[in-house]
This record gives sequence, C-alpha cells and structure tokens, in this order.
Amino acid sequence: MSLPVQAGIRPPGPAPVTVSKPGRSDSVWWLAAVAAAFSLAQLVFVAPHLGLSWDETVYISQVSMHAPAAFFDPPRARGVTLLVAPVTLLTSSIHVLRVYLSVLSGLGLFLALLSWRRLRPAWQLAVAGVFFASLWTTQYYGPQAMPDLWVGLSSLAAVGLFLRAAQARGRPGWWFLAGAAGCLGAAALVRPGDALYLAGALILAVALVPRWRQWPLAIAVVAGFAAGAADWVVEAYVRFGGPLRRLRLAGAEQGGFGWHFAIWGELRALDGPTLCRPCTVAYRYPAISIWWLLLPVLLVLGALAARRAGLLGSSVLASACALALAFQYLFLIYYAAPRFLIPAYALAAIGVSDVVAGLITGVRPGLRPAAITAVVVILGLQLAVQHAVLVHQVKEKRGYFGAYARIASDLHQIGVRSPCLIKGDQYIPIAYYAGCESAPSVATVRLHDPAEPVVILVRNGHPPPAYARTWHAYRLRGISSHLLRVTAWVPVLK
Repeated sequence: MSLPVQAGIRPPGPAPVTVSKPGRSDSVWWLAAVAAAFSLAQLVFVAPHLGLSWDETVYISQVSMHAPAAFFDPPRARGVTLLVAPVTLLTSSIHVLRVYLSVLSGLGLFLALLSWRRLRPAWQLAVAGVFFASLWTTQYYGPQAMPDLWVGLSSLAAVGLFLRAAQARGRPGWWFLAGAAGCLGAAALVRPGDALYLAGALILAVALVPRWRQWPLAIAVVAGFAAGAADWVVEAYVRFGGPLRRLRLAGAEQGGFGWHFAIWGELRALDGPTLCRPCTVAYRYPAISIWWLLLPVLLVLGALAARRAGLLGSSVLASACALALAFQYLFLIYYAAPRFLIPAYALAAIGVSDVVAGLITGVRPGLRPAAITAVVVILGLQLAVQHAVLVHQVKEKRGYFGAYARIASDLHQIGVRSPCLIKGDQYIPIAYYAGCESAPSVATVRLHDPAEPVVILVRNGHPPPAYARTWHAYRLRGISSHLLRVTAWVPVLK
C-alpha cells in the first residue's frame, strides 16, 4: 500500500512535505466508502426499529402536521427542527424520517472528512471516519432527530476549514473562511452552548499561534458563531425575557450549572443507559470501556506522531477543540449521557488517525503489512464491541418507545382524539403520538376548553392530582417495565 503524505498546518519550521501525484490511497472514494457504510449500518440496525423519543417529539412537533407543537424549553435550539422540517412538513412517517436522517448523516460525515482533504491523506481520514462511525452512539443517534451528531459533524468540518483557510492564500482562502464560518454557524444553530466552547478554542488558537494570528480567521469564527446563535438570542428576548434569563432557566432545568466532576458518570453511562440522571448506576461493562480511558493517551501519541510528520499544529488543535467540546459535560453538569460526547469524539478521531498513520508509516517497509494487519484487527474488535452495545440499546429502546404508540392507540379507543390535551407521566411523546396538545403546566389543564378531552397520565400505583380525583380512570397498556404502565384520568369523553 502506498501512503502519500499531505501538507498540513504546523508551527513555523521546515516546510511540510507534499506529493504532487497522490496514489490510490489518497482517493476520495475512501471517504465515500466510510460514509456509505455509516448510513447503511444505521438503515439496517437502527432506523427500522426505533420509535420517537421524548426529545425528538419536542423538536419534530414544532414543524409537524401530525400534532400541536410541544413546549420548547429554554435549553433547546431550533437547528434540529429546521433539519427535519423538509420531511415532517410532508409526512408523519417515522420510517421516512429515519431513512432521511440516516442518508443525511452519511453525507454529513463525508463532507466533514472532505474538509480535511489537504490536511491528511484520504486513507488516514477514512481511518478517522471508521473510528467515529463505528461508535454505537454515532450509529444510534445518526437517524434520530437529536443535536449531538450534527454538532460533531459541523465542528469537525469547521476546524478543518479553519486550518485550510489559515494555510491558503488568495481566493481559496476566502472560500475556506466562509465555509468555516458557515459550519460554526450550523453548530451554533443546533446547540449554541457547544458552539461557544468551540469558538472559544478557535479564538484562543488565533491568539496563541503566530502562524494563525490572522484577523480574517478571528472574524470568521466570531461572525459564524454570532450568525448561528442569533435565532436563540432573538427567541430569548421574545419568549424568556432575554438571554441571561433564558440561561438561568436553562440552568435550573438542567439541575444547575457549576463544578461537577462528571467524568465517572460519563464512564458509567458509556455503554448505557442513554440518560443517567443522576448517574448512580454501577459500571456495567468495564472491560469494554477501556478504549474510553485510553483515548487521552491516544491523543498524546497522535500529537507525537503528527509532529514527526510535520502536522503537529492541526493535530493539537483538533484535540484541543475536542477537549473544549467535552469540558462542560465532564465538569459542569451533574448527570451524564453517552451522546453528549459525540462532538468531542468527532474531533478526537483526527488524533486517533494520527496514531494509526504513525504506526504504519513509522516502521520499516517490510513491517508495514504486519502493522496494517494489527490496525485492522484492533479496529475490527472495537467495531464488534460497539455493535454488541448498539444491538442491546436498540432492543431496549424499541419496546420503550413502542409503548408510546400503544398508549396513544388505547387513548383513541376510549375516545381521546384531537383536539385534546395530555399531561402527566411521559406526556410529551404520548401526546405527539395521540395527536394531542401537551400541557406544560397545571394552569394549562385548568384553562383548557372543557368540551375537549383532557387526559392526566399517572404511573400505576400512584394517585392522580387532587383536581383529577373525581375523573374516570382507564388502565392502559404499556410495556412490562413499570415505567410505562400508566392510568389515564379523563373527566368527560363524548
């Protein structure tokens, strides 16, 4: 296998090595193959099996013809809603949505890797793509209407285009600047908090690295973030009384922002549950979580390998941005979820690929087949482990999310049909499936039109609210778990 070396961003020093005629190992088809495999894995193992989760129904209901919009709480941003709008405005089919997002996420991975095209050879970027796409979290959330994967892909592309703009001169540089600003804006549109940390890391890089100390780079970063976050800021003034009050409300909803050593929580949740709040579960599979503990070591080794290849600057920046994106979830919130670290994994994949490149190109030519074999075996084992976790998670959530549709069907059978209002346990996704409005507060229930059905969902064994104790009680199907066995309390059904 021929392994061409590409020019990359580096501190001042000897000029990087370039190859004028890249071989087949530098073909863009490496990236296309990884992206296609990523989409295919989602379509086969995830997309056909999952219903909609709580968070998805919040995002989707904003632009859906199927049900009224759910309350859009302060921490959320509108990027995911805009992403799914082309489908949800036309059809309520979950399968169509899953296929759309699976294909779109594969395309997003291809474009994100492509943004690093002249910073690393294509075969090495394909290794980065395999590491990232093989994680169960990326495959699991790829076809879901959730923000984390899209922040990761946008961040990876933004850093790559930032680096290419830093080394380019003339017209190409302006195109890369515009692309970096656009990708950072996309990340901010999806999740402004994450994008703020990324923008901060890039601005710090501009200030500290003489080679990158260029006003256009700083302007592109600031302008991109500002453009993407503008929607969140405007909505803060319109609905919440300003950005600061919205942040306070968001912090209160998340249990408060402050110093929380959440690293061990993220480790506990690494292979499930998908939400660990508070994270007091035991370590479920410590043996298959070793890769996570080794990741910081791999990033250091990747930087050393990149230094030998003349690519130290880009490797360190990718790892620094990964750390910036992970910081708030490791140190500032008290609970954990595996998906929170997807953006960090996207950028850490560059460092991992630098380790692989150093292992293969740093040995004598006669030992390269053995090195390549070792890399393939290790990646294969990691892929097998991640796939086993993915299958378990999909099986677990398939029944849980499926209960929403069954409960909605039971409500239809007892006469609850749109227009209607639902409040109580798991009320937002059940209201979406039933085509009802979801009540964000008790006041909403009391002010609701008495001629329309109102439903209060209460877990079996628990009493209804005082105002609903004289209403009719209907036991509904759920799943074997007690978590979704509920009783519907309904005042009047016509």
